[in-house]
Amino acid sequence: MGIKRKETVTRQKASFEEKLKARQAFLAGKGVSALRVDRDPIVKNLKAEIKAIARRLARIDEIAKRTEEMARIKAEKAAAPKKVKEEGGKATKPKAAAAEGKAKKPKAEGAKGEAKAPKKKPEGPKAEPVAPAKPEE
Repeated sequence: MGIKRKETVTRQKASFEEKLKARQAFLAGKGVSALRVDRDPIVKNLKAEIKAIARRLARIDEIAKRTEEMARIKAEKAAAPKKVKEEGGKATKPKAAAAEGKAKKPKAEGAKGEAKAPKKKPEGPKAEPVAPAKPEE
C-alpha cells in the first residue's frame, strides 16, 4: 500500500468527519437531545466508517514501518563483508572422499527404484471410431 492509498484513505476520513459534523448540526438544529443524536442510525454509521478508516490508516503506517525496517536490514546485509569458505573445512571432505574412488553400489535388478521400460504401441493403422448411423426421417 503506497502513499497514494494513504492519501485516499485520509481524504475519505475527512469526508466522513465532515458529514458527521453536518448531521450532528442538523439534529442539534432540530432540537434533538445529545442522547438521541448518538442513537441516530446515520450518525452511528458515520462513526463506524471513521473508526474503520482509522484502523486502515494504522495498518498502512504499520506496513510502511515494516517496509522501512526490511530495507534497512537489507542495506546492512549488502554492506557487510561476505564470508569466504575455508578450503580445509568440513564441506570439502565428503567431496574428496567421493573423488578417491568410492563408487556407489550397483542396484540389483528388479529393485523398487528402477525405472520400467516404456510400453510399445502397436504400429498398425488406427481404426477410427465409427459413429452410429442416424436414421433419416
